[in-house]
Amino acid sequence: MELINIFDYTLFHATLRATTPILFASLAAVITQQADIINIGTEGIMLIGAFIAVCVSFYTGSWLLAIIAAMLAGVIFALIMAIAHIEYNADICAIGTAINLLALALTRFLLKQFLGATGTFTDPKISAIPKIHFNFLESNKYLNSFFNNYSILEIFGILAVIIFAFILYRTVWGLRLRATGKFSLATETAGINIVKMKYQVMIISGVLGGLAGAHLSIGYSQLFTENMTNGRGFMGVAAMFFGNANPILAWIGCLLFGFIDSIGARLQSYGLPSQFVLMLPYIITIIVLTISMIHKKNKEIKMKSSLKK
Repeated sequence: MELINIFDYTLFHATLRATTPILFASLAAVITQQADIINIGTEGIMLIGAFIAVCVSFYTGSWLLAIIAAMLAGVIFALIMAIAHIEYNADICAIGTAINLLALALTRFLLKQFLGATGTFTDPKISAIPKIHFNFLESNKYLNSFFNNYSILEIFGILAVIIFAFILYRTVWGLRLRATGKFSLATETAGINIVKMKYQVMIISGVLGGLAGAHLSIGYSQLFTENMTNGRGFMGVAAMFFGNANPILAWIGCLLFGFIDSIGARLQSYGLPSQFVLMLPYIITIIVLTISMIHKKNKEIKMKSSLKK
């Protein structure tokens, strides 16, 4: 197998496919970060969403009901985090960690109780999210690969980036949200209910986390595996920091993770140890977070030096 084959015309499709669940997780982190809430519980919300989507799809045969159920489950877990943090002043990182651990244990238990499986569950009755396909493109393998067979959520993910960027930077609600995160006291003095704003973004993050999980289990594949999120929620948070809570820049970070994931799978054909391939996304996560923190620190130093002049 030649090295050039790794970077063939199918890589774009594979990258976008791998990017989508990370993208929804990143948008969930972006919207809460704008309200000064670091939502590391996205990993757990994704996992719950993935399980609920498979379970509902299996029992009802409807991918649409599965997506709705996954979003509702995500909202419930996000509200648990919101109540603990907003009403009882619990540390958001501690709550997020607890949600992640709860989701891991709960899905393992429910997998055995409701689906009678241990480790992995798959069945032909699981209804997958449909893919968009144009028959007239089949005659050209390049056009067919670039524009065909994307799931609905993969297309919606790209649209969501544009929608969230518009909402955050071109609407009054977005302005109030950004003010809530940066100048909470002044925002409250201006008569804006910052508690309500924080609840709103947590609910939105729950919807996005549920979508991420649903895509992972009935869009990306047709199965559920214990801990199948495999750090993708944390990658989404890392992409959020990489993009400084900007939806478009965060999307670029997500594409980087998706690209590495797709390349890693292909590199195994060259005899690279599978352990090394599995390490790649986490190595990139550490690098991305380090670069983001250095950039943020340098920016703060420049701001302080400007104030002294």
